[in-house]
Amino acid sequence: MPDPKHAVEKAKACDIEGCKEEAERSVAGKKVEKAGMSLATDPAKNAHLCRTHYREFKKKTKKDRTLDRLGW
Repeated sequence: MPDPKHAVEKAKACDIEGCKEEAERSVAGKKVEKAGMSLATDPAKNAHLCRTHYREFKKKTKKDRTLDRLGW
């Protein structure tokens, strides 16, 4: 019987419409939609993003993240 702590997680696909790559990161779905990216899943849940789309998300939200750090 496998140990539940060491269970291998099933690889998930990227949640961006039309993308079939394997997801590497998970971020809030509402933040992804606010950044102007279209999701194939419910935005109320976390969105799984592949490396390419995560980098795009980071670039689109850079100004917002900077303002959040400054305390505006």
